[in-house]
Amino acid sequence: MSDWDAKLKKIDRQLESMSDSALIPAPSTNAAAPVKAAVVAERAATRTWPAFLRLALASALGVAILFWPYSRQCGLALSGYLVAVTAVLLGGLWSSVWTWRHRTARAHGLSLLLILWGIVLGAAELLPRIGYAQADSTRPNGWSCPAPK
Repeated sequence: MSDWDAKLKKIDRQLESMSDSALIPAPSTNAAAPVKAAVVAERAATRTWPAFLRLALASALGVAILFWPYSRQCGLALSGYLVAVTAVLLGGLWSSVWTWRHRTARAHGLSLLLILWGIVLGAAELLPRIGYAQADSTRPNGWSCPAPK
């Protein structure tokens, strides 16, 4: 075992022998200037309109899915609807990555809301079918359509 008190006393003596200015280095403004200039140049060269375009496309799909014209109770129509919901979710992810990269905070918040919207739409269809939520006439328990009588 080592004697920690002796080691700490030695460190204290070393610190006491140094001046305060030697303990805290002065900030160097010359080293940060090229880095700061590079960041400013990159921000000036970055265009944010592609990020907003991605968000607009994904948002249009998120709004358009409210007007889904087909039945989504079972079968192939349900599969098509779930593919469209997945597209809303992936569109939200796609736009959130780009809005994060382009540092557009409000657009990124909208992208996250679009992701949440896709999760809500998917959960509304999936949860009754896996038995986690109560099924009703528009969202039955099964995935396939009942046989016609």
